[in-house]
Amino acid sequence: MPHRYDTDYEVGQDNIRTWGMDIHNPVFLVSALLVLLFVVGTIAAPEAAKQAFDGAKGWSIDNFDWLFLVAGNIFVLFCIVLIFLPVGRIRLGGVDARPEFSTLSWFAMLFAAGMGIGLMFWSVAEPTAYYTGWYGTPLNVAKDTPEAAQLAMGATMFHWGLHPWAIYAVVALSLAFFTYNKGLPLTIRSAFFPFIKDRSWGWFGHVVDVVAVMATIFGLATSLGFGAQQAAGGLNYLFDVPNTINTQIAIIIAVTSVAIVSVVRGLDGGVKVLSNINMSLALLLLLFVIVIGHGIGIFNGLFRTTAAYVENILPLSNWVGREDQTFYHGWTVFYWAWWISWSPFVGMFIARVSRGRTVREFLTAVLLIPTVVTIVWMTAFGGGGLAQVTAGVGQLADGISDVALALFQMLENLPLATVTSFLGIVLVLVFFITSSDSGSLVIDSITAGGKLDAPVPQRIFWATMEGLIAGALLFGGGADALGALQAAAITVGLPFTLVLLAMCVALYMGLSHERRFVLNDAR
Repeated sequence: MPHRYDTDYEVGQDNIRTWGMDIHNPVFLVSALLVLLFVVGTIAAPEAAKQAFDGAKGWSIDNFDWLFLVAGNIFVLFCIVLIFLPVGRIRLGGVDARPEFSTLSWFAMLFAAGMGIGLMFWSVAEPTAYYTGWYGTPLNVAKDTPEAAQLAMGATMFHWGLHPWAIYAVVALSLAFFTYNKGLPLTIRSAFFPFIKDRSWGWFGHVVDVVAVMATIFGLATSLGFGAQQAAGGLNYLFDVPNTINTQIAIIIAVTSVAIVSVVRGLDGGVKVLSNINMSLALLLLLFVIVIGHGIGIFNGLFRTTAAYVENILPLSNWVGREDQTFYHGWTVFYWAWWISWSPFVGMFIARVSRGRTVREFLTAVLLIPTVVTIVWMTAFGGGGLAQVTAGVGQLADGISDVALALFQMLENLPLATVTSFLGIVLVLVFFITSSDSGSLVIDSITAGGKLDAPVPQRIFWATMEGLIAGALLFGGGADALGALQAAAITVGLPFTLVLLAMCVALYMGLSHERRFVLNDAR
């Protein structure tokens, strides 16, 4: 059995049970009130809200760019070291614990929650943007050159490879370990128990959990709003469906409705099923693009992408004397802040589905396998888009006109464009549904004081809130309101960077504690 920490805290002891919900006091009430105030204030003055939060985001990125880069490097090295240390043999949940889900279903869920939708949105647009200098070029390479094409793929992989998954892995492993091995609730505050013991359940823990809820729901609502715009743009591009607010609101309603059904069905009947569907459809589209768009040349492309990633990972990880400030702040630091702000959501969801895995198995799967899959995906889609740009084929030859349409513009130059583009729209929508329902499960857990299975009405409440927030902001404030929401989520990335660094120390302390008392006993 795992060696539990000595604490008098019991999951749910501070909860209020009313209206069919199991509400943790004061996290649920404070989070709901702050979300309401933000939405009302942003709708009332969207431009002012966007200006204020853009200022906060800019201040965080401009003054703490070094902290984001240093922390990201630490997270990667920390995870790699843990894979090879003896603590890698520790099993989440104890030596007798066994995984709840098959390896394929587990991987599908963590990948869909982690960044599946981002790969759909940016896989073609990002390398094309770097190559053409749409918003700066990495390391100040001259745009529209062979060197720019190589670095475009390397920089794209840098943003979607080891670093973001290491951020997620730190949070996920910390929460899984302290929950399943130490008997603590599945909330962010539990990671601080090695430092402050039972004071984790006081005001400090309340603040940490409230910020985690805000970051999660803001990030999800932002993605849902922008995703509705992308899906509406795709429908307009393919079928001349009017890309209006009404269309976007209809998409949000449809996505939210399916997400509610999914969260009611739970992990096995909802999230797992949708994640498996997601990965099957994504694999089908990927194989089509590889076979038709690349053929045997995909192997050369994989080698070049991997080589560009390995060759440039250190220069791109450097924060000293960077001359490519537009790219550095506008892309890399922005991404790092975004990944960190998403880490409470993605990390907690991965923790929720990872009981029974060893630390070594967990980190290998969460850190290395997604990076390999991303190399294949980016080579197929991003490399295909770059090939069209350099050959002067199609609309991409003129550069980025609309980021949301880049994927469809690339597919337009391949056979069966209407079919594959429609499949792309379906994938975008289903990825958003899985993000919404997995995010709802995470918020449920936090606002229920760390319970693994919150009541169904509570799941419905938060899934509905995500859709209402996105729809209300889109309808009341348009792009400015969504921009304010995104800026607010990214601003949260700064304090959470310090939280994640503390998690690394606490996790190592906890793993060392477990190894002394459990692995030594096993001998």
